[in-house]
Amino acid sequence: MGITRRLLARWSFCARGVVLGFQAKVLTVSDGVIAGTRIDSSGASLRERLEALGYEVVEQRVVADGKENVSEVLLEMSNGFAGLIVTTGGTGFSKRDETPEGTLAVLERLAPGVSEAMRLVSPLGRLSRGVAGVRGDTLIINLPGSPKGAIESIAAVEDILDHALSLLLDYHSKHPNSDASQASR
Repeated sequence: MGITRRLLARWSFCARGVVLGFQAKVLTVSDGVIAGTRIDSSGASLRERLEALGYEVVEQRVVADGKENVSEVLLEMSNGFAGLIVTTGGTGFSKRDETPEGTLAVLERLAPGVSEAMRLVSPLGRLSRGVAGVRGDTLIINLPGSPKGAIESIAAVEDILDHALSLLLDYHSKHPNSDASQASR
């Protein structure tokens, strides 16, 4: 990634090398929200949580369920973007729940540890088929459609997101365990 793109991504570093100000996008996958029969509570909750974590949420969209819908919008949202995209909804067992399939169609590399960590936060997490991975300079993470499930899931991985994005964008951030590993030597 060139220096111009890095500047456009609006990254900033504090004196200790911790990355601040990552950009994020939120995609809600829901036939009900599209039809106007449901309110996008999960998307709003995720936006609020990401902003509280210091992310600049630069886009929030809603798309109908379905593999093709999800893959098409994820391609649009990730093209030329450096940062985090979280999806909410479509990770369950309903016939229209095809967010993981749409996401897999655009991912270049999987990040299975992210999905595994999120599934462990609650008993219902084991019912999530969500995936996580990388497309270009974007980390894409599928989250459950319920506001509680979405927030629990992002909370399960928020401690590694800055480091993951730093690695993805080839920024040399301080390793989260570097102090502990040097102290034990």
